[in-house]
Amino acid sequence: MAKRSVTAVVAGERPPCVREAFGRAPLGMAICDPGGTLLEVNAELERLLGRPAAELIGTCLYDLTDPEELAAVREATAGLHAEPGQVARVESRLVRGDGSGVPVQLTSTRVAEQPGDPTHLVMVVEDITARKLLETELVHRSLHDALTGLPNRTLFADRLRHALERGHREQTPTCVLTVDLDGFKDVNDRYGHPMGDAVLVAFAARLTSVLRASDTAARLGGDEFSIVCENTERADAEVLAERLRTTLVDPLDIGGTLIAVGMSVGIGTVEPGADPDVACEQVVRAADDAMYADKQRRR
Repeated sequence: MAKRSVTAVVAGERPPCVREAFGRAPLGMAICDPGGTLLEVNAELERLLGRPAAELIGTCLYDLTDPEELAAVREATAGLHAEPGQVARVESRLVRGDGSGVPVQLTSTRVAEQPGDPTHLVMVVEDITARKLLETELVHRSLHDALTGLPNRTLFADRLRHALERGHREQTPTCVLTVDLDGFKDVNDRYGHPMGDAVLVAFAARLTSVLRASDTAARLGGDEFSIVCENTERADAEVLAERLRTTLVDPLDIGGTLIAVGMSVGIGTVEPGADPDVACEQVVRAADDAMYADKQRRR
């Protein structure tokens, strides 16, 4: 029995079971001409894009694609024409009827049911919103401290590197402040670790309240914090250190319990134009040494 051509399929001359499978598929599906114009769409694709079939049919896939993702989609489609029988998968963002974007995975292949038939693209459009949200959350967790929400050591190192590279390019100074709480062990010993955790969260909030938008505060571990200050002279870093000390003049109110803690601060500086490869380790060591010296003076 002769196979029906793709032209017949597009014209709607499909067996009832094929029409039913296409129309009720749980994933968005479309048949396109070689240039990417939609010839037929199913109900799930209508729902996903928030557009009726009458609006979608005759529209080019590229016109529905976020401009920032267009190059990747065009490249994937071009690959299908270059190598018949190939399957292309590309993640992209399509534009819904209300103008919002939806992240999708497009899986496409080029088909012609009989020799001499014009080829068409059969496309499956999968909503990957949940996956993208999970990926974003996992990346955030890998770069942020779970307790305080501040950047962790990994993100701190990345931000410091960027600051030093910018300082090298633009001939601007960079400062690093290392901050350590005084008396924090006594808080844990007297009130328990849950109270100690609450103290760290409260301190992190006070710390960030006095920073500039360009500063990055991070929790490196325990009660040790660090701050990257881009385009900052040492005198400005010293002013920031005093502001930090001022935030702890009043005890922290933790659920009605007043907890008094102090802090030691050390400053490391990088001169304008310094080599980032050398300065990265040196400035952190200098800030640490200065912080320990400050702690010794306070004992």
